[in-house]
Amino acid sequence: MARFLISAMPFTGHVNPIRAVATALMARGHDVRVYTGAAFRVAVESTGARLVPWRHAPDFDENNLVATFPRLQGRKGIRQVLVNVEEVFIHTAAAQVQDLHDEWAREPWDVLASDDVSIGAALYAAQSGGPWATISVTPLNLFGPQGPPSGLGLRPGTNPITKARDAALRAAAPLFARPLGRAIAKAEEAIGLRPRGLTMEQVTFSRQLIVASGSPLLDFERTDRPGFVHFVGELRMPPSVTRSLPEWWSELDGRRVVHVTQGTQNIDPADLIEPTLEALADRDDLLVVVATGVAGVDELPFPVPSNTRVAGFLPYAALLPRVDVAVTNGGWGGTLAMLAHGIPLVIAGGDLDKPEVASRVAWTGAAVDLKTGTPTSAQVAAGLDTLLSAPSYRDAAARVGAQLRSLGGADRAAELLERALLKGDPPSAT
Repeated sequence: MARFLISAMPFTGHVNPIRAVATALMARGHDVRVYTGAAFRVAVESTGARLVPWRHAPDFDENNLVATFPRLQGRKGIRQVLVNVEEVFIHTAAAQVQDLHDEWAREPWDVLASDDVSIGAALYAAQSGGPWATISVTPLNLFGPQGPPSGLGLRPGTNPITKARDAALRAAAPLFARPLGRAIAKAEEAIGLRPRGLTMEQVTFSRQLIVASGSPLLDFERTDRPGFVHFVGELRMPPSVTRSLPEWWSELDGRRVVHVTQGTQNIDPADLIEPTLEALADRDDLLVVVATGVAGVDELPFPVPSNTRVAGFLPYAALLPRVDVAVTNGGWGGTLAMLAHGIPLVIAGGDLDKPEVASRVAWTGAAVDLKTGTPTSAQVAAGLDTLLSAPSYRDAAARVGAQLRSLGGADRAAELLERALLKGDPPSAT
């Protein structure tokens, strides 16, 4: 038995895949602690893992970031990305390091793993040494010599002009990263670490092992990924007893189902849910199933059409086999779950990593990318009509789904962590 400590930023979309890895590690006989926000105590402890809550680090509510980080007020698009990264991820890092030092003093561990934006855990690993792995729970944002820098929502160039564009963007990337680099340097100084002049990507990604959710098809089939990167498909919890189903559940039988979700971040229903319901209001041949993304919020702040059903969260294991197409803002975890079931998507990715997700899935042929996070009802309708009328999208989604399912998921992630970091046995490529 080994002792693992896994750090996850306190967002549902980060904690859930980490819970899956924790569960798989415990099934292999290991002791697991998860360092994340106190709001996730029940979710973490339900797996059998132990919670190490944020104490020195300023714990926050993922649905009300402004309460803790007022600089985020009114920010969207690239401005939101930069301020979000600086305030939420970098400025909390030194306090996270203090939490981890305290926990080590209380009870050491053998292996540290962290999600791909846990800067505090990455700085602790740089300061303290020892086995450390990155679990990438977002689209793999690892700089390389091919394609444009990740995060821009651009596909790799395929002709001399677009390849030159990619090269120019790679050359310019360090300039754009300077503000975040200065913030990281301050965090390093705050913990007594000499600033190394590294970018965020260089700080947060382990060079020992990267366990990456997703698949090569969802990484543009790049050939420049180093040997310590291993794709494992979807990181999801094992099937469990289905929570109580909504009273309207039987209405799904025999219907063509459209699922609509804005994930668990930027969940203003006016952005995507409302225009989608407007687009489908007269489509009695479709049943529209909406997830609000907030537990217990089973209603919307506006009237819904007669063909629409609403819930806060829905059991995906039960719902997704019934879904024909989906409209999503491109949250990575939900996107992987839907693609693993071969569901073609309309993606309205507006900010953070959502445009990147939309670009990657559209590249596979499994999605229509609306290229905006606030589409009109006409844009949504056109996207859905395209999916419903062109079998190629479903065929592409089936190909992506088959690859995701073949990569081993959380069980493979646990095996990689165990072999590479405990036994010093470099795992074979998947």
